[in-house]
Formats: sequence, structure tokens, C-alpha cells
Amino acid sequence: MASDHRAAHPSWRAPASNQNNDGAQPPSKRVKQRASVPGRIWHVLVWGAMVFFLVNVVLLIATVAVNSVATRWFGTLLPQGFTLHWYAQAWSDFQLASVLWVTVEVVGAVVVLSVVLGVPAAYALARVQFPGKRMAMLIFLLPLMVPPVTYGIPMATVMYKVGLAGTLGGVILANLVPALPFVILVMTPFIEQIDPNLEAAARIFGANTFRYFRYVLLPLLVPGMLAAGLLVLVRTIGMFELTFFTAGPATQTLVVALYYAVFSTGVRAPQSIDAMAMIYMAITLIWVLIALQFVSPTQIVSRVKEQKR
Repeated sequence: MASDHRAAHPSWRAPASNQNNDGAQPPSKRVKQRASVPGRIWHVLVWGAMVFFLVNVVLLIATVAVNSVATRWFGTLLPQGFTLHWYAQAWSDFQLASVLWVTVEVVGAVVVLSVVLGVPAAYALARVQFPGKRMAMLIFLLPLMVPPVTYGIPMATVMYKVGLAGTLGGVILANLVPALPFVILVMTPFIEQIDPNLEAAARIFGANTFRYFRYVLLPLLVPGMLAAGLLVLVRTIGMFELTFFTAGPATQTLVVALYYAVFSTGVRAPQSIDAMAMIYMAITLIWVLIALQFVSPTQIVSRVKEQKR
């Protein structure tokens, strides 16, 4: 009786069914299923390419690592024996102690100078409106948009004429050319996200320029400065062209020393060169891991928003 009453009521309608009377699925679901098949194939292809790339990289690194501790490795799946002799030989033959110290000096100086000079420049570009601002930004970012070889050779020529080439200051200056625009590129949009009303509020409450910078602006800039410094650190460690053009025998960084070890005249054991390559990779990873303990570049925007709240 209840079912007859609902059927007789004019406002009552039978619930829509997900299938037709013959049990087939609606056309919209069939279209979605057909459309999802290419998406799944594309998903599998992308993940397959990524896995294939990562496997090749891991195998390449593993080959260098195993060869650096192998006594002899030719025509077999694994070396005939293992030894750490090649690391000691690489340390003494390539004078890695002095090379590592030069690398630390160059990287540290470039990171500090690029942050100290780049943050005020980025603040001016983010806050001040002036004629030719876009042209100034283009000039600042020009070393990032052209290959280092393009301006590295003329710059090295000038340095050799003025006596800077081959010195530690010359190597630092050469690496500072692309590092400073990199800091400006990172910090300019970061500073633009900081509310300018904070400065006005600080001025109203009597804060001078130093107090505003020390207690208001600097805490907000620290995450961006650390992230920019981390990126400059990684970039400077691997910067080969500019360092190669301007470095001398006593001012080689680790990446330039590795290049000379591979392509210099004379017969060198490949295990010794692989040991030097592993030292270079280990030091780079250690520096990056230490830096990542203090900052995560992917959290720059979120940290700014949290500070503003």
C-alpha cells in the first residue's frame, strides 16, 4: 500500500539508476573509462622513464664507487679484491688537502658576498619604482641567461691583464658574477611577498632604520637568505667554466682539480681518479645535507605567510 501511495503521488519520482534497463552502464561512464585508459598508459610511461633514469644514475654511481675500492676489475661481475689504497694515493697525488681548503674559501666567500650584496639589491628592486627598472633587472639577470663560456673568456682575459687571474680573489670574483644575480632572482619575489605596511607600522611606533631591519625585516628575510645561500653553495661547488678560466695551480677548486686529474698528461690509475670523484661527490653531499638542516627551499613561501600571520 505504501508503494502504491508513493507511485500515485505526483511529486514522487523513482530514483535514477546507474545502469540502463538492459544492465549496461550509462554512456557517460563508458566515456570516462575510455578516457582513463590513455591517462593510465601515460602515467605508466612517465613513471617507467623516471625509474629507468634513476636506475641508470644509481648504477653509474655504483660503478664508480666499486671501482674506487677495487684492486683489479676487468671482465668480471665484481672486482677481484677490494682496497682503500686508491683514496690515500689520490689524497697525496692530487694534493687534496690544499684543494679542499681552497674550495672551502671560494665557496664560503662567494656565498657570504652574494647574500650581503644581493639582498639589498633585491630589496631595492622589490620596493622602489624607477625608470628603467625592467632594464636593470635584465642586466642583473644576464649572467644567468647566457652560458658562462660566453662571458667567461673575455672576463678571464681582462683578469690576466690586470693581474687578478690565478689569485684567490680572482676566482672568488669570477664565481660571484653568476652568484649575485642568482640571489637577486631568488630574493626579489620573496621580498615582494612581505607586507610593506610592516615598515609603516614600525615607523609609527618609533623604530629607526636599524631597529626596523634588525627586529622586523631581518627575521622575515632569514628563510629566503638561507635558501638563496644554499642554492649558491651548490652552484659554486659545481661551477667549472669560470673557475677553470681564472684559477692557477694554487687556486684550483675540487671540480677543476678533478678535470686536470682526468685529462692531464701522464698515465694515472682509473681507480685513483674514481676515488677522487667519490671524494668530490661525498663532500658535496655533506655540505648540502648540512645546509638542508637549516633551510628547505620548498618552504620559502609558506614560511613567509606564517611570519605574516
